[in-house]
Amino acid sequence: MNALVFENSFPRLAATKLLSLLTPRAFVGALSPIQLRAIPEPELPAEDWVVVRTRLCGLCGSDYKQVFLNGSIDNPMTAMISFPQVLGHEVVGVIDRIGPSVSGLSVGQRVVLNPWLSCAPRGLALCEWCEQGDLAQCSNFRRGSLEPGIHTGNSRDATGGFAPLVPAHESMCIPIPDDIPDEVAVLADPFAVSLHAILQHPPPADGLALVYGCGTLGLAAIAILRALHPTVKVLAVSRFDHQRQLAEKLGAHRVFAHAPHRSLIDQIAAETGAELLEPWRGLPMLGGGVHTLYDTVTSPGTLEVGVRITRSRGTIVALGVEAAKRFEWTPLYFKEISLVGSNAFGIETFDDRRMHAIEWYFELIRTHRIDISPIITHRFSLADYRDAFLTCHDQGRSRAVKVLFEYSDKSASTVA
Repeated sequence: MNALVFENSFPRLAATKLLSLLTPRAFVGALSPIQLRAIPEPELPAEDWVVVRTRLCGLCGSDYKQVFLNGSIDNPMTAMISFPQVLGHEVVGVIDRIGPSVSGLSVGQRVVLNPWLSCAPRGLALCEWCEQGDLAQCSNFRRGSLEPGIHTGNSRDATGGFAPLVPAHESMCIPIPDDIPDEVAVLADPFAVSLHAILQHPPPADGLALVYGCGTLGLAAIAILRALHPTVKVLAVSRFDHQRQLAEKLGAHRVFAHAPHRSLIDQIAAETGAELLEPWRGLPMLGGGVHTLYDTVTSPGTLEVGVRITRSRGTIVALGVEAAKRFEWTPLYFKEISLVGSNAFGIETFDDRRMHAIEWYFELIRTHRIDISPIITHRFSLADYRDAFLTCHDQGRSRAVKVLFEYSDKSASTVA
């Protein structure tokens, strides 16, 4: 079958990094680490696994950051991955093949992928984190029957949705209700990421929440905040005008344009009625500001602004992953701000009930009429992967938000 294979090849990495100084097409060029290749169809790692035939797969920000070599080699997460990789963990498909020990699933059934390669997929007894449903905190991402990898796509043994066939443990397959179309179901993973952050760190009633970044996670967060916390005023910061339009459509009360830090801080001070506290030099901080900030970018720049615009004893929830640099974080200490990470999702508690976050997504579509499907802006075949990634690279020009790979019935054919 055809698959996009990412190799950890130093010559390819070095050549791509150098050539990318001339053109972004180098990231998907002939010398890049990611190439469309013929690989064997997946085998079942154990009797309680299935093979899913991919219908749709979203390009996650983590996928294209890897393709664009936006990271550093001292990132501790490199301890929990293995190569070669077939990326893609936002998968909707149908069960194509089923192991003899699988129960509750059938061939032809539509499912969305719960991508975590936690204890159960690895054939291990559940660790303390998996026992309590915190699948993204599993203790065993390097152990068991699979090569290291935290989720589908970054373990060499669990190839992802940038291929027409995907192996999955039975616990990783969440049935899609009949009334939920594929185009809605494919957003379950990013929605669940934002839902987890908001359920774990909700804003106070009648408070001020700010969503920093209006990509997929930020737009989902806006929709969730408006649905679950209708008395909260939701502010947002967007880089591009098409993101602003979507943020307003999904319920943001005001959307600030991504601007020089000083201008943005001034605007938020005026909006919140907070006092501007001017230092001898550099950026001011606010005496007051927002109660809860959901930083879906989490770059040094967004943190630099975030600790200034969050009020005393407020909370900054970091959902994003960007390369680290220095920033002036004195306001974090002075205002006793809580800076907390939020990693993915698992079994979540809402309304005194516990369900998987993806199952909550399907329920909230019905009960709260949440619809984030307008964020889907582009679809490509796997053969057009270069155009897909370059669309993600220049979102201002392409007006991209969520980009999908879409598969036809013939997409499993091999490379000629």
